[in-house]
Amino acid sequence: MTMIYNSPADFTEDATRGFVELYSDRLRPVPGGVVRRRRPADPKVAVIYGGGSGHYPAFAGLVGPGMGDGAVIGNLFTSPSTAQAYSVARAASSGGGVVISYGNYAGDVMNFGIAGERLTAEGIETRQLIITDDIASAPAEEAAKRRGIAGDFVVFKVLGAAAERGDDLDEVVRLGLRANAATFSLGVAFAGCTFPGAREPHFTVPEGKLGIGLGIHGEPGLEDIDWMPADELAALLVERLLTERPAGSGPRVAAILNGLGSTKYEELFLLWGHVAALLREADLEIVAPEVGELVTSLDMAGVSLTLCWLDEELEPLWLAPAHTPAFRRGVLEGTAAPTTADEASIEGFNAEAESPVGSAASRAVAALVLDCLRAMQAVLHDQEVELGRIDQVAGDGDHGRGMVRGIDCAVDAAAAALETGWGAAGVLARAGDAWAEHAGGTSGVLWGAALRALGAGLGNEDAAAPADVAAAVEQFVLAMTDLGKAELGDKTIIDAAVPFRDRLRLEVDAQASLGEAWSAASAEACRAAEATSALSPRKGRARPLAERSIGHPDPGAVSFGMCVAAVGRILGAAGGDA
Repeated sequence: MTMIYNSPADFTEDATRGFVELYSDRLRPVPGGVVRRRRPADPKVAVIYGGGSGHYPAFAGLVGPGMGDGAVIGNLFTSPSTAQAYSVARAASSGGGVVISYGNYAGDVMNFGIAGERLTAEGIETRQLIITDDIASAPAEEAAKRRGIAGDFVVFKVLGAAAERGDDLDEVVRLGLRANAATFSLGVAFAGCTFPGAREPHFTVPEGKLGIGLGIHGEPGLEDIDWMPADELAALLVERLLTERPAGSGPRVAAILNGLGSTKYEELFLLWGHVAALLREADLEIVAPEVGELVTSLDMAGVSLTLCWLDEELEPLWLAPAHTPAFRRGVLEGTAAPTTADEASIEGFNAEAESPVGSAASRAVAALVLDCLRAMQAVLHDQEVELGRIDQVAGDGDHGRGMVRGIDCAVDAAAAALETGWGAAGVLARAGDAWAEHAGGTSGVLWGAALRALGAGLGNEDAAAPADVAAAVEQFVLAMTDLGKAELGDKTIIDAAVPFRDRLRLEVDAQASLGEAWSAASAEACRAAEATSALSPRKGRARPLAERSIGHPDPGAVSFGMCVAAVGRILGAAGGDA
């Protein structure tokens, strides 16, 4: 159990502050993460890693010569926001382009992708490299759907070494993709991890069992199997990874035996003895193996094995020198000059210079919007634990916490925007931006984009008739579907949002008041959310744990139903129309 903390909500920020203090000679903080204190004397490709915190040494511990130029640090097990990713990448850029690398999780894909698009639009060419090494999370024929776990480290090492020797952006990305295609991992859990302040772990492993196919965000294994002694566990891990051996590969492999957080080094050494023997029996030559903690999951008890089949291009990069807070190899000649970046010049992603715009009619709508957001805030705070419990079934259990963090920031931003004179569009835009920036994760970016779209539909000038609200809700849902790419039946928030949208339009077209129409639509959303219990997830973190998810509703759909129902109560009390 994680016992050292002040406020659980501030755990990541407090830990990062101490980390930067310890390594202030080589790292400096920027909004959203850390970058090297010294940048290259000549332009080079900036390699950025990122994801939620709780995985140290990944990601911040791997920033330094020979590896990363910066790390984006999200909240515990939560994707960093677009603003954080943009800030870190922009600060680390030195003129050679940027590659951002991360595990294959929906929130990371969305937020890093949007940040990359903005950087490229500003003239900083940016590429994405998504890591997919976890063989348990999808079959070989669907390798693009696999998660990224401890194989992250291999890809990070290759990217960093290629960039450090001066390869251009195209070549760095090509080699990173080559490393990802040659890297495979499998893990087992002995016990779940526990968030700071929590009294129970995210999941438990039954006595006498092992959870095989764990995730690194507190997700349980895909299957519980009987405990086995170390030699049998080694055989299980090695044999399953050998089935993934790429066609035409040579005998030389990089190997990582990775501890997840509370598995003792002595245990890892014991297991490695059996793993190494089995690899050699398979006529493989082990190149510079790593045994220890490289990609963790807070205090999870567990272990993963990663193999990367090396070739004449990858092996020199795997062996190349590196010097970071958490990983050192060889001696790397200094090629850096003091940074000239002005930290204060890094603009916030959401900073806007427009003067407030809002007619009296639209400000009245905006005031009602703020009341609705506060009603959502109350219900999300009340249901935070329950939403976390639902999410824990097949996810990492942080949905309730993320929604609360998002709505709290959205309410504060909306109130400030209303006070300065914005109408409905401005208030919702500020609310959406704040939600996306501070909540992180998939739900954060979806709600952020959707609130912005809703505001754009309502505008800053006119009052909102029921037909206007229905049209704006259509834009709200469209923003979610365009960004998340989910469809009905995928077991996501869309399974509640689409029925809500359709019922609202139907009721408005039948001349119902907005309050009546919204009430009927929110009831439809809540029914649809509960009906997701029968679905098997096809998107997001719950997909690898599809069987566990059946019989339980999707947390995103449930929280959506809660939110629109809370709004409906406000609209009903307001007399039905905006």
